Amino acid sequence: MNIARKNIDEFKRFMLTLAEKSSDVIVPFFGKDELPVELKADQTPVTAADRLAEKTMRDLINKRYPSHGIIGEEFGSENENAEFVWVLDPIDGTLSFTHACPLFGTLIGLMHNGVPLLGMIHQPVLQQLLVGDNTTTTFNGSPVSMRPTATLAEATLLATDITHIDQYHSRPAFDLLVSQTKLFRTWGDCYGYLLLARGYADIMLDAIMNPWDILALIPIIQGANGIITTWQGESAVNGDSCIAANRFLHHRVIDLLNTPQSTQ
Repeated sequence: MNIARKNIDEFKRFMLTLAEKSSDVIVPFFGKDELPVELKADQTPVTAADRLAEKTMRDLINKRYPSHGIIGEEFGSENENAEFVWVLDPIDGTLSFTHACPLFGTLIGLMHNGVPLLGMIHQPVLQQLLVGDNTTTTFNGSPVSMRPTATLAEATLLATDITHIDQYHSRPAFDLLVSQTKLFRTWGDCYGYLLLARGYADIMLDAIMNPWDILALIPIIQGANGIITTWQGESAVNGDSCIAANRFLHHRVIDLLNTPQSTQ
């Protein structure tokens, strides 16, 4: 089933509302002294800002689109087999958030029959908004695209957490990739993908991902003329890892990261 342009535009406008209302919740907590931080069962941090922001977005979705489903980091799934499903990560990069570092954002995605339709990264403190629909990506309303860096020797590589690479993938292969790139930094979580789509970096890696981490990113990276897959080069839709890069570099990155003890 094709989605009419007017419906996509309506959903985009509603995503802006979700971004604005979640921002109203999140910003007052940023940089707050003695912000309480809890550890969830998986040992990841969560704050009142995470929970209140997701609840705010869920309430808005349920009121506007009661037949739609929701998948969220903090409160799980409801009606997840619906035709339209919203995917929410209220604060992607909670560790950065709790340390008053602005390398975090709110991720909002919309799936249609299991396929990513729209994605948004909202950095509420810096007032940066990235929206993608698989064809185009805009930053604060203006079209953006990944830069056409053609070789690893010219490339900037980003990753969220290199300790996860040791746990889930080949660290020697990753070290080889780092050695072949121009610059490596851990400007990670969703903010790394924002930098990628705007043309300020060329490769972004995440060794382990959840649906709420990755699904909103797919329409953004594809709309910015990039490629986003799992670590093994497979579809990111049901993936638990992520490699995003421009069309010149992606295949090279996949090859390097999946060649055991490579000496290329």
